[in-house]
Amino acid sequence: MVALVAVLIVWLLSAIVMTISILFHSSKGTGLSDVIAGQIYGGSTGTSIIEKNLDRITIVSAVLFVISVLILMVIYPQGSIVHQ
Repeated sequence: MVALVAVLIVWLLSAIVMTISILFHSSKGTGLSDVIAGQIYGGSTGTSIIEKNLDRITIVSAVLFVISVLILMVIYPQGSIVHQ
């Protein structure tokens, strides 16, 4: 029972952190107007240390989320909880 609570806490925290970190990402234009504007104005394409750390946080939280979901799938294979 303690393991189940721990997995649920990891699942919840990873979902919250992943959602927040995705919302913190800056938008990256991929349309034709951004390509033309980038060539005209010579925009820099380098990423800062903050963005790299945000990428790492997003990846780690996504991996934790997937692992916790897989563990929950093993604990409750049919998705139903049987009360004992």
